[in-house]
Amino acid sequence: HGTRTLLVQALAWSQGLTKAQVRAADSLAGAAALFDQHYQARCGTRSQLYPQVRETLVALRSRGVKLAVVTNKEGRYTATVLNAHQLLPLLDRVVSGDTLPTKKPDPAGIANCLAEFGVAPARALFVGDSSIDVATARNAGVPVWALPYGYNMGQPIAACAPDRIIADCAALLD
Repeated sequence: HGTRTLLVQALAWSQGLTKAQVRAADSLAGAAALFDQHYQARCGTRSQLYPQVRETLVALRSRGVKLAVVTNKEGRYTATVLNAHQLLPLLDRVVSGDTLPTKKPDPAGIANCLAEFGVAPARALFVGDSSIDVATARNAGVPVWALPYGYNMGQPIAACAPDRIIADCAALLD
């Protein structure tokens, strides 16, 4: 996952090419630059938080729970989206796709957060909405709960066997 992967998939689909053909095309760099310019100006401007996200983060933070985001989205986009939704002040750590040398499903992002917080994997919980999120948590040895909405490449979230499927973020408060 990540912005470049998403761009390659979109270009391959729209142009009737394979992903390998798109990656090899001389025009990919130009397309990526145009995408970057447009996306940076637009990301977070039309999106809405899923139900109970803000309320749940506020409640968890008030209980002293350490909160982090681990995403494959590049840091410049991540910050824009989190700021647009006023979530950044609720988070203790943000690991973006370009924070570390590796991206999800590599466990380094989760391991980085656990080390900073001084928390053992068994005492953490990773919440996600995709098979990549479930694989990342499994690779880090962290329990994982999944939400049935979000971007999971058209597959039901149950197919990747998270520890629990929750209807919305409010279930984290139970």
